[in-house]
Amino acid sequence: MTEKVLDFTQKRKQNIEQKRRSFERIVFQNFLGVDIIIDQDGTLYPVQMVDISQDGCLFQVPWDVKADKKFEEGLEIPMRMYFTKKSYVPVICTVKYGKEFIDKSGQTFMHYGCEFDKSMPSFQAMKSFIDFLYSFAEHSAIDRGDVKSYFY
Repeated sequence: MTEKVLDFTQKRKQNIEQKRRSFERIVFQNFLGVDIIIDQDGTLYPVQMVDISQDGCLFQVPWDVKADKKFEEGLEIPMRMYFTKKSYVPVICTVKYGKEFIDKSGQTFMHYGCEFDKSMPSFQAMKSFIDFLYSFAEHSAIDRGDVKSYFY
């Protein structure tokens, strides 16, 4: 009789990755504003960040196949990561691919996978932020309400 052996290291990595993605969604939807500059006049366009890593990011924009133009592979995009209403970390990312995506509600988006320009001095701030996201996912715990907290 063969028994299935659990690989606890692999399972732990999967759990950390799941926590990281869950935490990222909360940060991206509630705290971090992301705008890109995609035309000559410097107009800012908000985008929704989906995923981020040391190498790059994945963001999405609402997509209308008939009206919108897809970003070309290799396009350099100035991006602003807003941590407050007026302060941001500037980064440059290069489009590596664009892929149409339909979410659970049926809304169509274009997903863009981009690579960060790590030579920019401001990338050090992004690197620290990304390191924090990974570290938080690995070391954070879930509050299950098992301890009472009193505030004065």
